[in-house]
Amino acid sequence: MVLNKQAISQRQAKPKQNDGLSFARYLDHAAEGFFRMVLGRHSESFIASAFIAPGHSLSYEHVVFAETENQIIGMYSTFTETQQRTFSEEPLQRAAKKHALRLNIARIVFAPFWRILETIPEGDCYVQGIAIEPKHRGAGIGSLLMRDIEARAKAKGASRLSLDVSAKNEGAKRLYKRLGMEECSNWPNTRLLPTVLVRMAKKL
Repeated sequence: MVLNKQAISQRQAKPKQNDGLSFARYLDHAAEGFFRMVLGRHSESFIASAFIAPGHSLSYEHVVFAETENQIIGMYSTFTETQQRTFSEEPLQRAAKKHALRLNIARIVFAPFWRILETIPEGDCYVQGIAIEPKHRGAGIGSLLMRDIEARAKAKGASRLSLDVSAKNEGAKRLYKRLGMEECSNWPNTRLLPTVLVRMAKKL
């Protein structure tokens, strides 16, 4: 399907269940199934419940949707290092309810991975996730959203844009490189293990 880029708009997410479910689905796509693997089959409802509360990394406050003809076709989630320092775990624990134990176990088991994702250098605006509806990929929407992300990051006073991408996701890495981002670190940082994540960044 060919999209007219002029017909694509961006809007701030709203603290509503439907937006939360859309965010959860796109976020898991962006993370290549990581959230479902960690949180199980209830991952979308958990993320959607957390989404409607402010003050944490999965909040609607940090999410922007791309739409055409009132249909969501993509999203991104970003926050600055300054915002991240104010985040609380309480909304996530509250949203988890009976699955709180699983969340806590996941935090322990995947502790090194979480530390990488939560280590944001001073002055950075971090792209937690960006995803496009599969049938619209390759239409330039990713570039459109990244330009919007960059503009908003500058408006927030960020000096650098950063994100983590799967080492196997060559398509995403090519896109980010075309937009001026460079690889700045790998995880794990050892020759004994294969690279899982690549951090990419761009000065603003």
